[in-house]
Amino acid sequence: MPDQVSRVRNPLSLFGAWLTTLSAFAFIGYSALEAFGLIESPYAGILGYVLVPAVFVFGLLLIPLGIWREDRRRRHGKAPWQWPLIDLRQSRTRTIVAAVTLLTLVNVTIVAVAGTGAVHYTESVTFCGQVCHTPMRPEFTAHMSPPHANVACVECHVAPGAKGFVNAKMAGTRQLYEVTVGKFNRPIPSPARGVPHAIDTCDRCHTPGHPERDVTRVNHSYADDAANTDSPTTLTMHVADIHWHAKPATRVEYIASDDKRETIPYVRVTDDKGGVTEYFADGVKARPSGELRRMDCLDCHSRPAHTFSASADRAVNAAMASGEIARDLPFVHKEVVAAVSEKYPTESAAFDGIAKHLTDVYKPGEKTTQLISAAQRLYGRNVFPEMNVGFGTYVTQLGHVDAPGCFRCHDDSHKSASGAAIKQDCAVCHKIE
Repeated sequence: MPDQVSRVRNPLSLFGAWLTTLSAFAFIGYSALEAFGLIESPYAGILGYVLVPAVFVFGLLLIPLGIWREDRRRRHGKAPWQWPLIDLRQSRTRTIVAAVTLLTLVNVTIVAVAGTGAVHYTESVTFCGQVCHTPMRPEFTAHMSPPHANVACVECHVAPGAKGFVNAKMAGTRQLYEVTVGKFNRPIPSPARGVPHAIDTCDRCHTPGHPERDVTRVNHSYADDAANTDSPTTLTMHVADIHWHAKPATRVEYIASDDKRETIPYVRVTDDKGGVTEYFADGVKARPSGELRRMDCLDCHSRPAHTFSASADRAVNAAMASGEIARDLPFVHKEVVAAVSEKYPTESAAFDGIAKHLTDVYKPGEKTTQLISAAQRLYGRNVFPEMNVGFGTYVTQLGHVDAPGCFRCHDDSHKSASGAAIKQDCAVCHKIE
């Protein structure tokens, strides 16, 4: 037995024991800090629950590996390993020990600070949007517009805790490889897979079911005549009724049969009393195979932080309503829509083409210069030739004008066994004036 114990006294096993002991104390300290609420970062778990346990296991593995190496040394007739003799009575020895200790502390500090900085940098909007410049440029550009411009990418795309962090970094590694070899999709598919549920993201700032009041909005649509005649539509949205789908007491689940989640053959509703009702689309007799997804904010607000105009007409209408494009120029709606709707090979070619189109129509001057700049901005915010992204490539499921939206389920054809249908009643959601 003493001989077996002596085999543990080798550099590798002792280093493993040191790592294991140090990581054990680190894990206990981290757990205590988290229990007292002193750690607020949702990604700190990567340190406490991933890196520290990994170091602990690595240290444990080094102990038997060191014993095996020491045993092999002795079988080859070598003497047992001995600690080097360090005579601290000598001034030179003390100087070397102090220098090694100081440099070790400096190195550990540098690695810790660099590691923390690397983690924070890879969580930044700059890294997400600009390092992968070509594939992410459309999403990065759209993200710069309110209301979520100040919300970091990781707050919506990375679930809280160590598991969410690890999943995101693994996905990021795969995406980095795809960008490096140029094998990414053009355009990037939507909706994105792996986005956390709204309860882990949206609910941090928004309360499901609110506001408990009606909201009135005016949509402007301009004609292609000389006066750019405005035809406003006033919508009064019954927000509380619409948000019934997302209230905690209600559970709406569905199965989609396509990647875009626009064809929904099956819906299951569990009410606040626990009653369950299943609805089937025409021709569907039983629950189909596929992911049963609980409906949340992102099923309607499908592009809350990366919104693009569904059409050139919509983009120009919004710009005219906000005053970005002057309404007093004759036929301005028609001409700007025509200019930005052309197919251009590159953004620079588009800017040149837009400028030529509008200068051919309007006399040179300050108004024409401002109009050209506004039209180029509209194009630059919505069209990215290198990614095959244009007006209408990405549409939101909010509403039912540009995408199926509400009508994916509310079509009067989804019926329960008793014959009750999911109604297509406009008055439930809004009033049009």
